[in-house]
Amino acid sequence: MIVIAFDFGLKKIGIAVGENITKRGKPLRVLNARNGIPNWNIIKDLLKCWKPTFLIVGLPLNIDGTKQKITKKSEKFANLLKCKFNILVKMHDERLSTVEAKSIIFAQGGFKQLKKTNIHSFSAMIILESWLNQNMFKI
Repeated sequence: MIVIAFDFGLKKIGIAVGENITKRGKPLRVLNARNGIPNWNIIKDLLKCWKPTFLIVGLPLNIDGTKQKITKKSEKFANLLKCKFNILVKMHDERLSTVEAKSIIFAQGGFKQLKKTNIHSFSAMIILESWLNQNMFKI
């Protein structure tokens, strides 16, 4: 089963793909967005290419679990994906995914790699792998 995950942002949206057998993901790309709105044709092409069973969108929450200002926009983005592409979309807690993504990138190449790598697709990968590991028996 193929799954695509999104790390939603107002200016950048990270995308990763993974599957349930290995419970691993890989960063795909980062889309530019205008106030959270991406080029929908690029997403359409990705869905056509990868044929995911469903999508995951990171749910931005504060450390204490309360919603942030951007939480509602992330939920709106998930709903737009569902409506535009007629596909199941699940939300998943993305707390600390950016911190973990930065740690992975830094470990791979130090500060220089961290500066030149776009972190958003790695964050999407962390969100995806977290969902796969937490839901392995629910699939």
